[in-house]
Amino acid sequence: MTNSFLQTLYPLSAHLSARRTLSPGKLGVLRHLEGHGNSTTTELAAILHVSTQGISLAVRELERLGFVARIPDPEDRRRIRIELTDAGREGLAEELAAGHGWMDRALKDRLTEQERRDLEAIVPLLRKLGSESPRG
Repeated sequence: MTNSFLQTLYPLSAHLSARRTLSPGKLGVLRHLEGHGNSTTTELAAILHVSTQGISLAVRELERLGFVARIPDPEDRRRIRIELTDAGREGLAEELAAGHGWMDRALKDRLTEQERRDLEAIVPLLRKLGSESPRG
């Protein structure tokens, strides 16, 4: 079942990603900052389950794009926090919308009304699967 499930999800993921310009890792950084506020690179690495080096590279690229800014920690001036900028919020919305248009059309054009209802009923199960830590 696992193999069949993953083989089914892969083309969907590929369609969604093909329309985006940022990597899933960079999108993860932006999503986290949007939902939880500013964070240190160490916090981001732990939450997103990647190395601090990987987060540092992603943050550097996002900073170059103007999507994030480095700000001093108000409680510890030695620590730097990463903050989402207004351009970052706009960029995240555009990136997410890029895949949504394809998915909206595919759902409307390829599925019957009953199939759309059946698929909607599965969404809570998929959320449940995705709620566990990737390294858990």
